[in-house]
Amino acid sequence: MEIFSTMWTEIIIRPMINSLMIFYSLFFNNFGIAIIVLTIIIRAATTPLTLRQLKQTKALSALTPKLKSIQEKYKEDKQKLSQETMKLYKNAGVNPVGCLGPLVIQMPIWIGLFQALRELLAHTPETMVSLSDKMYGWVPSDIIPISNQFLWLNLGAADNQIPILPILVGVTTWAQQKMSTPKALDPKQESTNKMMLWMMPLMLAFFAFQFPAGLSLYWIVSNVVGVVIHGFIVGFKSTADSINPLSKKPDNE
Repeated sequence: MEIFSTMWTEIIIRPMINSLMIFYSLFFNNFGIAIIVLTIIIRAATTPLTLRQLKQTKALSALTPKLKSIQEKYKEDKQKLSQETMKLYKNAGVNPVGCLGPLVIQMPIWIGLFQALRELLAHTPETMVSLSDKMYGWVPSDIIPISNQFLWLNLGAADNQIPILPILVGVTTWAQQKMSTPKALDPKQESTNKMMLWMMPLMLAFFAFQFPAGLSLYWIVSNVVGVVIHGFIVGFKSTADSINPLSKKPDNE
């Protein structure tokens, strides 16, 4: 287990802590801007995964009629249904798990940022010692302690007095989910999609009441950048239509 802990620290925690400290020193000792810059860089670096997700989502949507036909044909034979479904995916070059790529990447980053915020903003003797052990030698140390103030926020504490951030976390997550969810012709799949469309935003908004505001800021900016990237890829009108709760999702989305 020690080797995994070391790998986690060296691959995720140390680079994140030092990146935030560098951006903090470059952008007027403003930790909120440092988080925003880091978020934009991470989203830019994961753009290939976003493109792959969009491609896989469109491909899955196009296969929906064929999947429905297979389900009706082999509804009494679960083994054959599974075999034919996987055969259809293979022939079309589609991997259903491929749609989860950006989310899979986001989770370790999110957890790593949570740990980084605890060490950078706690300002206790114990965290100061731990922080000094994780700093690269060329990172300026005169910026410590890091200011946790950004606008009205304490980035190291939960935003539960005026819960603007938790609301924005829920709204932007809903928008991100809605625009990336493929059209489903199957009523069961459509029901599942609707449940996930609301479950994830509500869950993350609830977490935002408990976790540091810096973490919520990262998630909001990440969602907004994701919407903008989607707009550049498929067009901003199509993106706006896919987010609009009153509009029907186009067949090619």
